[in-house]
Amino acid sequence: MRVDINLATQPYEDGRRFWFRWGGALVALGIVTLGLVYFTLLGWVTANKDKGVIGQNLHQIADRDGEKAAAQALMNLPQNSVTRDRSQLLNSLFYRKSFSWTQVFEELERVMPPRLHVVSIQPEFGLDNELAIKLAVAGDSRDRALDLVRKMEESQHFQQTQIEQESAEAGSGATAGDSVKFSISALYVAGSTPSGNPVPGNKAPASPANGKSGGAQ
Repeated sequence: MRVDINLATQPYEDGRRFWFRWGGALVALGIVTLGLVYFTLLGWVTANKDKGVIGQNLHQIADRDGEKAAAQALMNLPQNSVTRDRSQLLNSLFYRKSFSWTQVFEELERVMPPRLHVVSIQPEFGLDNELAIKLAVAGDSRDRALDLVRKMEESQHFQQTQIEQESAEAGSGATAGDSVKFSISALYVAGSTPSGNPVPGNKAPASPANGKSGGAQ
């Protein structure tokens, strides 16, 4: 009969097996930790750079606002009132002259869904010379009006497009097939040629222009 007696003061431990099992996990954990530390430092540096750029932009905006306020105060002086009024009048006339009915109808024809057509169109100029287009369209489905609003928003010439009013079409005044009528408003942004000049076209004054105009059928 054989009896194994361990006379060592410390129990035997297989260190090689231990490091073989857990050494790879410790190395992987160390690599992940170093990666997290790297990306954290990189994000911190990037955030500091972005913060500096934002600060510079805010400083430039504040400078421009100060220059604008100073120029506005100069133009508001009594001795400059004639020049100011004349400048505002000329800018308003130039902006109105750039409005092109041809371009508006070409763009509307491009985005108009089938079985939906323009009943009336009216341009309105705001205080800041923003050109708002008021459209009355009729068709056989509300979904087509929503599709028109979506396409106008995707266009480079219309912004803040929305349906303001919806009503049912009935009676002899309605075109055959029309069941609903919609009032749509949008801000119109005039296009330009590559040279930066407004696209030429038939010009019209900023007065209501009512009358039926066919859209894409």
